[in-house]
Amino acid sequence: MVIVTGGAGFIGSHLSDALLEHGFEVHIVDNFATGKRENVNPRAELHEIDIRDYEKLLPVFQGVDYVFHLAALARVQPSIEDPKTSEDVNVTGTLNVLLAAREGCVKRVIYSASSSVYGNQEALPFKEDMAPRPISPYALQKYVGELWSALFSKIYGLRTVSLRYFNVYGPRAPGEGAYALALSRFLSQRKRGEPLTVVPDGRQSRDLVHVRDVVRANLLAMESEKVGEGEIINIAAGKSYTVLELAALIGGPTVFIEPRIEPKHTLADISKAKELLGWSPQIKFEDGIAELKKLHGLV
Repeated sequence: MVIVTGGAGFIGSHLSDALLEHGFEVHIVDNFATGKRENVNPRAELHEIDIRDYEKLLPVFQGVDYVFHLAALARVQPSIEDPKTSEDVNVTGTLNVLLAAREGCVKRVIYSASSSVYGNQEALPFKEDMAPRPISPYALQKYVGELWSALFSKIYGLRTVSLRYFNVYGPRAPGEGAYALALSRFLSQRKRGEPLTVVPDGRQSRDLVHVRDVVRANLLAMESEKVGEGEIINIAAGKSYTVLELAALIGGPTVFIEPRIEPKHTLADISKAKELLGWSPQIKFEDGIAELKKLHGLV
């Protein structure tokens, strides 16, 4: 039996689907703050719970083997506008999940971490042993989640591993709202016949990894005998594209909008994922883009 917190979200719903296909009994914990009901697989058992509510979480974690913790308020700009709420969800909520996992004698917690913890580094690619330089409340909160996970492994013996996702793309990625990821936003704008909004000059670069590759990394992190002591592992493609290059792939006119707080570049060293998980990305970016354009009726 497994729990997927945030299982109604973009990545969590894909992970839940895959776990069900592998024969697991899947329990989804989600309060639909950002997740969508249509993402919930009907074969999964849904628990409509806020991870800030420890007392409601606790009984759900009894008898569970693995916990995939994806629930979060997972964007930079909202965390800047409302750091208190994002702290409550991303830090206190994560602590509640770890406490409930410890009480439930869970075998392993796979924590969805974020490349945002790197901030702006002096060198590329980003390696897991680089000192974090968070430049937003969200990035700091995700880093604290890594620290809590490692600490629970050290002092309570709860087996944990943190997967630092870079820019995840694919079907079900949110494309609406002020804080949608650039690629998803571009697809939605192109579908509506609107110009693509580029922030600020489009020269910032992003390492994009397909959601199905991220799901596969989670499954390997659940099974690998080489992890469980709070390790931190980059999950990325190991290749980056500028925002202008992404806009060109989608096609259509562009307009430039005001800059916001975000790292200038992201690019991952993924050798640790290969070593500890036997993982490397399998989906070519060109194929992933073609799939999305087809889904959006752009081909």
